[in-house]
Amino acid sequence: MTDKNQNIEENEAETVETQAETQTAEAEAVPPSYEELEAKVAELEGMLKDEQLRGLANEQNLRRRHQEEIVAAHKFAGQKFAAEMLVVKDYLEMALLDQSGNFDALKMGVQMTLNELNKAFDNTHIKEINPQPGDKLDPHQHQAMQTVESEQEPNTIVSVMKKGYLLSDRVLRPAMVTVAKDNNA
Repeated sequence: MTDKNQNIEENEAETVETQAETQTAEAEAVPPSYEELEAKVAELEGMLKDEQLRGLANEQNLRRRHQEEIVAAHKFAGQKFAAEMLVVKDYLEMALLDQSGNFDALKMGVQMTLNELNKAFDNTHIKEINPQPGDKLDPHQHQAMQTVESEQEPNTIVSVMKKGYLLSDRVLRPAMVTVAKDNNA
């Protein structure tokens, strides 16, 4: 017999021996007992409960943070507008302190204050609703305070009593207007 044939026979013998050992180990393996299975189930249930508790805690933390953000947003919603108003307040206080009696200087100070107020309105997206005579009454932006006889078409604006204001397309105050009466009624 050659060395090559002898190696093949030895390898085949080792393979048969390994297979026999594997089959013997499998045959000797005892299925787990009822107590072992119960312990494994309890361990898995504990892991599942732990994961559920972590998920609930995470959800509660998210809710709490969301509520805190909402409270902060409400609390500081007017911060930008309030900061813009500080300059207007300063100008008004300076006007009250002026004892010069110079009407033109007072008028100029009031104009500067109004300019600052308009700038604050622009920066905070507050726009005027200032309808013109002859415009149709828009119940979403105008409030008819009275009706008067007029040569204009019925339900058109005759005059503006007070301007209205919008905040980012939401009506803060409708324009208060006088409207032409329907003469046929």
